[in-house]
Amino acid sequence: MRDTKTRHQTNEHSPSPVSIRYFLLVFAISIFFFGVILWPFWSILVLSFLLTNLFRPIYVFISKKLPCQLASALTCLLIIAIVFIPLIFFVFSLADEALNLYNWGRDSRIGLKLQVFIEESPLIRQFHEQFKQVGFKFESSQISDTLSYLVKQSGLLLYNQASAWAANVLQFIFMFFLMILVIFFLLIDQPKLIEYIIRISPLPEDENRLLIDKFQEIANAILKGNGICGLIQGVMGGAIFSILGLNSPILWGCVMAVIAFMPIFGIGLVMIPAALILAISDRMNEGIFLLVFYLILSLGVENFVKPKMVGTRVHMHTLLIFLSILGGMTVYGILGIIYGPLIITAFLTLSEIYLKKYDHHIRQR
Repeated sequence: MRDTKTRHQTNEHSPSPVSIRYFLLVFAISIFFFGVILWPFWSILVLSFLLTNLFRPIYVFISKKLPCQLASALTCLLIIAIVFIPLIFFVFSLADEALNLYNWGRDSRIGLKLQVFIEESPLIRQFHEQFKQVGFKFESSQISDTLSYLVKQSGLLLYNQASAWAANVLQFIFMFFLMILVIFFLLIDQPKLIEYIIRISPLPEDENRLLIDKFQEIANAILKGNGICGLIQGVMGGAIFSILGLNSPILWGCVMAVIAFMPIFGIGLVMIPAALILAISDRMNEGIFLLVFYLILSLGVENFVKPKMVGTRVHMHTLLIFLSILGGMTVYGILGIIYGPLIITAFLTLSEIYLKKYDHHIRQR
């Protein structure tokens, strides 16, 4: 009798299939509108999550001696000092140096020097003759004109972008301090948020934790490995440009800090052409020195500094990293450097879970 009563009460409280479908529909609609509300701040939330992971060890250390709110506030002040103040300086410096690059590309004789170098080089003349035999012909003036055009357009593009950032400095300040506000609460409540996400997710707990761990690993790899190592290469590259008297050292340092994220090529996209420009400008020794400096800096950071900072837990094929960053920048702009690897990580982690747990069951059906 008691078992019958208990079963009856259980059936009374168990939702029917119609109720479940209706609830899931309403819940999906609420998730959609929740996403619409947060979409304007999506980039801020992602950057906040990444910076929280990077600075959380500092917060944990401070919170052992001070209250959580004060420890979080001090950590946020440290982020402002390390990130915000230098960023404001670089934005205004970029606008000036990008304009100088445009003027240099327009007025300098680098295109003419390259044309003379091509015409006088016996090796290039030999290649030219061989290409002519197979029907391919090029003029040295075409190369010099193309180079001058690319330099002018690159300088103009960077100047317009940097000027737009400087003109919208108030909006930039507002968005940055909104990010700091998010980081302040994330530092305190991140463990609670992760537990809540795990509880609400329909996936098993081990799969949820695997996904979160992979995201945190790749986030640390992006900021610790690529971010800090890119910053080192950008600062060192800009410094050597300044020492050698090359134009726009701050601008090129920033460019190198960004392209250092990309494997295979990295800062060589700037350093090697700069060394060639020095060589054809009758500064052969300085060109060789810059090339050697590039090899030492690039190989040293990639083989010694980055492995110590990132460790060996994060494994992703070099070509896949390159395509994820390049594709991410194509779709999302500069933030694609971050979004691309995160999206690829989510796909690879879910693929790993599928192959381990679901592939066999699906094939049996």
